[in-house]
Amino acid sequence: MPRILTGDSLISRLIVEPGRRVQLHDQHAGNTFGWEKHEAIQALEQNRQKLSDLQYKLYADGRHALLVVIQAIDAGGKDGTVRDIFTAMNPQGCVVSSFKAPSAEELKHDYLWRVHQRVPARGMVGVFNRSHYEDVLIVRVEKLVPKAVWQRRYAEINEFERMLTANNVRIIKLFLQISRGE
Repeated sequence: MPRILTGDSLISRLIVEPGRRVQLHDQHAGNTFGWEKHEAIQALEQNRQKLSDLQYKLYADGRHALLVVIQAIDAGGKDGTVRDIFTAMNPQGCVVSSFKAPSAEELKHDYLWRVHQRVPARGMVGVFNRSHYEDVLIVRVEKLVPKAVWQRRYAEINEFERMLTANNVRIIKLFLQISRGE
């Protein structure tokens, strides 16, 4: 019987607890944690069915929403992850949003305005392909706003996520690491 990722020690090895710092250079992007490719493919298929079943229950219950935030560098596997995982779900209950450079309309509002509009309703699954974290990362790296602005955004994003959680939006954050060679 193939291993299932849920409940496996692999999950506990990949979770980053709140407040814990991670140094990506300490982690090897090619680490398979002992999984063979055929095992991973079998586990993916089993977990896709479980996701489909759980999505149905989430929708039927209607009290909670799920927001999955996927971050990675360009060509880091975000689109493939969305395709491989979330196509298991009913498209009527799953919305994928990609965040590119803000439009003229979006720039007329606070930086979280466009993100908040795409937060899933209760009973729904929302997937952010990139996210509100770009509004700290890009502006910091490209020096688009002063340091005081991007530093303040860390606290604002934390408050935004606390507010979502308090309103029954469960947030799962995925960071996909890819090796320099890949």
